[in-house]
Parts: sequence; structure tokens; C-alpha cells
Amino acid sequence: MSDTDSAAPAEPREIELKLDCAGPDLTALAAHPRLEGAAALEPELLVTTYYDTPGRDLRAAGLTLRVRAKGSRHIQTVKAGRGDVGLFNRAEWESEIVGETPDPAAWAGTAAEQVLREADAPLERLFSTVVRRREIPVEQGASKILVTLDEGRVEAPTGDASLCEVELELQEGDPADLFLVAQALAESVPLRLSVKAKSAVGFALLDGKGPSIAKSEILDLPEGASTGDVFRRVARACLRHMRLNETAFLEGGRAPEALHQIRVALRRLRSALSLFAPMLEGDPRAEGFNDEIKRVTEPFGHARNLDVFLGHTLPTLVEERPDDQGLDGLRERAEAERERAYDAVLATLESPQWRGLIIEFAGWIEAGSWAAQPAAKEDGRDFAARVLDRARLRLKKRGRGLKKLDPHTRHRARIAAKKLRYGAEFFAGLFHKKKSRRRQEKFGAALSDLQDHLGVLNDQETARAMTESLSGPPMPGPDDPGAQKLLEAAADARAELLDVKPFWR
Repeated sequence: MSDTDSAAPAEPREIELKLDCAGPDLTALAAHPRLEGAAALEPELLVTTYYDTPGRDLRAAGLTLRVRAKGSRHIQTVKAGRGDVGLFNRAEWESEIVGETPDPAAWAGTAAEQVLREADAPLERLFSTVVRRREIPVEQGASKILVTLDEGRVEAPTGDASLCEVELELQEGDPADLFLVAQALAESVPLRLSVKAKSAVGFALLDGKGPSIAKSEILDLPEGASTGDVFRRVARACLRHMRLNETAFLEGGRAPEALHQIRVALRRLRSALSLFAPMLEGDPRAEGFNDEIKRVTEPFGHARNLDVFLGHTLPTLVEERPDDQGLDGLRERAEAERERAYDAVLATLESPQWRGLIIEFAGWIEAGSWAAQPAAKEDGRDFAARVLDRARLRLKKRGRGLKKLDPHTRHRARIAAKKLRYGAEFFAGLFHKKKSRRRQEKFGAALSDLQDHLGVLNDQETARAMTESLSGPPMPGPDDPGAQKLLEAAADARAELLDVKPFWR
């Protein structure tokens, strides 16, 4: 799947694409023309029990150990890695054993052997899954794919959770064909890319967590990673960030923070497409994806602006103007507008166009023509240094004379700062030396200060426009003393940032 992956030692692996759905949709999917005979299949009952030490040593090592009962047979499996968005490309070791208790002889020679030997602790049952499964072989081009329809539940001491998912396992051929089949199936039922294995659902139950709001994760980049491998890992992380919060938004009562994190994930994703543009320029789909994501998600920004207005701007106005009778009406109009904006967000997230776009984009990340470009094979550190140099220079130019810039030009400087920050975060894992780490901390702190100040100024401009559009009272103008102090602080933060030696050099 990537330069780094192909260089890894040979080991048994599974490559599968996981998709989330609902029970009724799974029933409808069984009648899909690509799944011939699925509706007539008698589901097979699978009961799977997961094990770990009391100290969760396997989980800490990124491993799972399970025993699956299939009729009178018992299959013990060790899996490595959590998988990525949709596509799970993981090491897997399977052995048939006698009985439902894990057999040490069967995990010998697997990634679990050393972990369990060092832990020197007994195994305990954690949770189980009870699933009714149908398996349908499908051919796509020269590829052979096993499509699995699973419906059931996860049972843990702390509670249960329903399971409904589609798995497309590559038995032979090209992983890109998994996404082609997924797109065909998604045309008839609402399928979404999955970000969690069944074991992750079980651990969430044990931890007492439901669908939760997630922030961006620190990227773990291997030594010597190519530019293409870095891009793939960055894009996967952005999609994962988005999907976790999409689930939290859809299942958690349309939480404003979940919407905010969806927007952050998508901004990071679009920034990645821009930062990696020199590598992607030979692929015609790159710019199209960027434009399409921006167009489709435009309602998200309006909803978020209303959240900020109602949560921060308006309470400040009420505090400053306690006798202003017009503020109650302003709040009512803003709340009504936010309700309409959230309806638009929900309509987007539930649309087949959105779900199809995300599946198509995920397939492009894994198998787009960009991966064959010579630039994708370049050392990631060299590419990162050039990209970050350009981003730093762009911020230097756009932020010149910051205290006197008009709001539009200042906004462009803020975007340049944000793109530099995302780029610094994306590439940080490539620079492992202690000196680089120290510089990263200073660079990140100065950049964060600059972004914070510019962000508050941008929120003020947005609030002025919002108040005007809602027929509210006049807001303080850009010459307000508070705004001037923010401009001075932003200019100081920019100067401090430019004094920090780049960590990538």
C-alpha cells in the first residue's frame, strides 16, 4: 500500500474495507445485484471472545487476541494495528485450536508472543461479539473480493452495543477494487467508511465511552518515510478525525463541538491537498477533490459562525449593554438561523453525494495515480523542508505591516498562518533529533499565539457581519481600542515566530 508498507517483513496480512450501516439497510443490501444470492443465504452464527491481560498489555502494544466459535470449531486470531479509515491493512495470524480458551502454542511466532511473555500475567475475558454473518464472493476486474454482511451486538460487562457493518476483504488483486465495489453498494444504501474494528467498540464499552468528540492526533511517521507515504498517512488521519466527529454529531444530538472538529478535520485535509500540491500535480483528481469538499461543506462554516456568535459574541454584548432591549430579538433571530444552518449540515452529512464523495476520496488516497509520480518516492524530509520554507515565506510576506492591513488582507495572513501550522504538525514526526524537537516547541508556541490573535480578530469581523445580517445593533469597528491591542499582539507574535529558527533546517 505504501513504500514503507512494502518494505516491511513478510507476515500474514488481511486487507479489508469496513463500512458502517444500519440493520434495515443491511437487509436491503442483500438484494443488491452485485451480491447475487445473498438474500437466500442462511446467516452463520459467530461468537467471538476477546482476551487480554489485567494490565491490557496487548492493547497497549496495538494487538488483539480473540477466539471465534464457528459451529464446533474454534479459531484463535492475533491482529496487529487498529486499521485506518475504511481500509484495514493489518498483520493477522490465525490457528484452529481445541476449545474456547486461548492456546499459547497458537500465538507462538506471532506479535503477541513477546508481549505476553514479558507481561507474565494471566489472560482474562474482556467482551464478546455475537454476529450473524453472510459471505458473498464478488469479482471486480481481476480482483477477488469476499463481501461480508455482519449484524449482531457486542456484549461487555459494562453494557451492550449493536453491530452492523459490511466488510470487503481482498482475497486476490488490487485494493483499489475494494473501493469500486463499495461505491457500487453505497449507491443503494447509506454506507459510511468505518473507523473502528469490532474490538474498538468493545473497548469503548469497557471504558464507558460512546461516540465521542475527537481532536486531531499526533502523526507517527516512520524513519525514512517517502513523500507519498507521509501524504497517505496525513490524509488517512484527517479522514479518521472527520469520521469520528461525524459519528459523534449524528448520534450525539448535533453537538456544536463535534461540528467544529469536523470543520477542523476538513480544513486540515484541504491544507494537506494544498501543501502536497507539488507531488499531486500529475493527478487530475487532486484539485477536483479540494474544490468539491469546499463546495459541499460550505453550510458547515455558517453553522459554526452562528455557534461562536451565540456562545461568545452575544453574551459579551449582553454584559456590555444590559439595557439594550434589541438583544433579545437578536438572540431569537440568531437561534432560528442556527437551527436552519444545522438542518443544512445534517442534510449534507446524510446525503448520498457526501457519503459517496468520502468513499471515493478514501479510495483515491490508497490508489490514486499520484502514487506513481516520481515525486511520491522522494524522501519526505526533503519535500517537507521545501514546503515549509515556502509556507513560512508566504506568511512573512502576507503579514508584513500587519497592524495596518485591512480585514480581507489580514484574513489571508491568517490562512497562511493556519496552513503553516498544519504543515508543521503534519511533518513534525519526520524530524526526530532533540534539537529539532526543541525548535518545534518554540515554533509551535509562537505560531499558536499568532493564530489565536488573528482568530479573535477574524471572529470580530464575522460577528460584525453576522449582527448586520440579523438586523442587530452596531458592533465596535476595526478601530476599537481592543482590536488595536490584538493587532499589536499579533504583530509581536509574528515577529517572534520569524525569529525562531525553523525546526526542519
